Amino acid sequence: MALVFPQDFLFGTSTSAYQVETALDHDWLGVQSRDGHRFEDTTQHELRFDEDADLIARLAPAYRMSLMWSKLQKAPLAAFDKQAVMEYHKLLQALRERKVNIMMVLHHFTNPTWYSAAGGWEKEANIALWLDFVEKLVVEFGHYVSHWNTFNEPNVYASFGWGIGQFPPFKKNFITAIRVVKNMGKAHDQAYAIIKARYPQHPVGISHNTAVFAADNLVGKLPAKLLDYWFMEFVPKHFQQVDFFGMSYYARINHDPLPVTMVTTPDKLIKSGRDYDDMWEYYPEGLRENILRYWQQYKKPIIITENGICTTDDRKREKAIVDYLSIVHHLIQEGIPIHGYYYWSTWDNFEWALGPTYKFGLYDCDWLTKKRTARPSARLYASIAHRQPLETV
Repeated sequence: MALVFPQDFLFGTSTSAYQVETALDHDWLGVQSRDGHRFEDTTQHELRFDEDADLIARLAPAYRMSLMWSKLQKAPLAAFDKQAVMEYHKLLQALRERKVNIMMVLHHFTNPTWYSAAGGWEKEANIALWLDFVEKLVVEFGHYVSHWNTFNEPNVYASFGWGIGQFPPFKKNFITAIRVVKNMGKAHDQAYAIIKARYPQHPVGISHNTAVFAADNLVGKLPAKLLDYWFMEFVPKHFQQVDFFGMSYYARINHDPLPVTMVTTPDKLIKSGRDYDDMWEYYPEGLRENILRYWQQYKKPIIITENGICTTDDRKREKAIVDYLSIVHHLIQEGIPIHGYYYWSTWDNFEWALGPTYKFGLYDCDWLTKKRTARPSARLYASIAHRQPLETV
């Protein structure tokens, strides 16, 4: 049968500026990844705006993106850098000319070094510094944007930065992690007001990372339950002033009591007999479970702000696209207001603490030459996103 989506459904792809542009004066600069690379030169997006605008438009009519805070604002409360403003206008104008709908992410894990040096999100007083950036960005670039995403995955940001210490500032202090979440929640509410004051019709939302936390044995039950509460309940409740509930989904994570993943315990996951990609267990039904969970809880329209698969096997990526979109289509037919789906990622990028050898892209990006090459999954996704019915069995 063919899956036909509503005409106003947003099909898009997604990147973050920090993972595709050359690092500049931010707190990830120079961080060594698990696969041995340093977070510096990524995919040189800033040198390929026209080429990449073509690529983005070919894939889908919508695009979720960010602009590099550290490039735009070189000091606290400073005017935006004129050269950076000019370059970003070039990119956004190129996307507009290609009729690409923009969702703008205001914070995607990364801060200017001057912000981190001032204490970053640990200090409530620093909220005003970020809001200054937000207001300037909305004034300068807001006319290109249709949807706003204030924070990308604050549950991941707080958990990895202050819980397990794998993201900057590399701390392990759960009390501080709670304070960070609360400060970001306050900042979100104020950013919502700033955007609505200038663009009252623009939908403003959040993006929460979601997963299915499960147990492999008795000793895994408690950690799975605690993580589910922290990740899926406690953090989201600080971001309830939204026009849409944005969510990413990639995996089910079993515990025994520690997480069983392809990154940390590949032998265990392989021996379990469960399906997997290069990072986690592959469990598409979790997307359905989490959409229903948050729809019942918040009764807000849902946008899938990120979804995809980490794999070097593009046949798995093609299967994942069909698996996930079949679930989305079925839920829409059931009356769940899902307004959009953004595939992560447009092309391969620097996967944070893991590095560039972890592949999510619809386009391959050669790490030496930076050449982008369409995978077969790119053609599949483009055909769906540009309204050719998705054929399923």
